[in-house]
Amino acid sequence: MKLQFTIAELHKVSKQLLSNFSQNIICFHGPMGVGKTTLIKAIIKELGVIDSGNSPTFGLVNEYHNAKGELIAYHFDFYRIENEEEALDMGIEEYFNANAYVFIEWPEKIGTLLPDNHQKLQLQLIDENTRLIEF
Repeated sequence: MKLQFTIAELHKVSKQLLSNFSQNIICFHGPMGVGKTTLIKAIIKELGVIDSGNSPTFGLVNEYHNAKGELIAYHFDFYRIENEEEALDMGIEEYFNANAYVFIEWPEKIGTLLPDNHQKLQLQLIDENTRLIEF
């Protein structure tokens, strides 16, 4: 499926993506600056998360809860890791088995660790305000 959207349409696109996710592990592929974090922030907002949804680049993972305190999602940004061993050391496999969404930026950095039950989203830059998602 392909979706073309603008920043103004993030809310609508996030709802549409959520209704089409067939897995809870979602891998976001695309170049730096294409809007992976922005899209994840919009998706977690749709899920009722009360946190703002910042990129976990320096901490590697953010954990998000709803107003009831229930765990809703983990958000990983593997841009800065050097090798898959770092992901294993942080217990990535346990996160994959959690009862929550797992959103991953730069999943190619942990390619051999990804379970088969993940969904791939490819983001592309069309122009300054427009993006294309393929999944």
